[in-house]
Amino acid sequence: MAVVFKDLHTDSGVKSLDDHLSGKSYVSGDALTKDDIKVYGAVLEKPSDSFPNASKWYSSVEQQLAASFPGQAVGVRFSSKGTSAASAPAKEEKKEAPAGDDDDDDLDLFGDETEEEKKAAEEREASKKASSKKKESGKSSILLDVKPWDDETDMKKLEETVRSVQMEGLTWGASKLVPVGFGIKKLTIMMTIIDDLVSVDDLIEDHLTSEPANEYIQSCDIVAFNKI
Repeated sequence: MAVVFKDLHTDSGVKSLDDHLSGKSYVSGDALTKDDIKVYGAVLEKPSDSFPNASKWYSSVEQQLAASFPGQAVGVRFSSKGTSAASAPAKEEKKEAPAGDDDDDDLDLFGDETEEEKKAAEEREASKKASSKKKESGKSSILLDVKPWDDETDMKKLEETVRSVQMEGLTWGASKLVPVGFGIKKLTIMMTIIDDLVSVDDLIEDHLTSEPANEYIQSCDIVAFNKI
């Protein structure tokens, strides 16, 4: 049976985790399991030294995940309980996928422009010709990682939930499922926004990691953020 902790964004919640870890290396025993990954994802930041057991456990899980998935871009963590900007990268870089990676061969998220993107580009050019004095609002292309609660989460429903968020200035693009570990997959999806109309922080906090979307979505990471 999976171990469940509540309110891990509060000191009382972290204390319950710290008490549970007394005399233990991991949540469910002496080895890393998917229970540790689920709890790790719900803790917004490394516990302070006031919670020595939880702090030591957090560092151990973080190191093992980094060793298991080297080179993976990590962005801002947005959980259904709050946000933490501690892991925000100073600069995002596009990296070429290693040869022989079948998953990347299936879908190139940075490949040729889609019909929607071409149409948007044509509209921008037409607007510039119509009025050189009218400056069009800038746009940004964003690569987003959407993580489920566990391996039992219906990923089809998760993607439907993400794409159901519709607002002026937001266009969803290509997506694919990427294995994370222990049978868990994350949804990697592209989106294009008009900067003056859409706030990425508000989109994630108010729509993707709040009710009812948080039934499927545990957290969201901004992997890449590029101005168009």
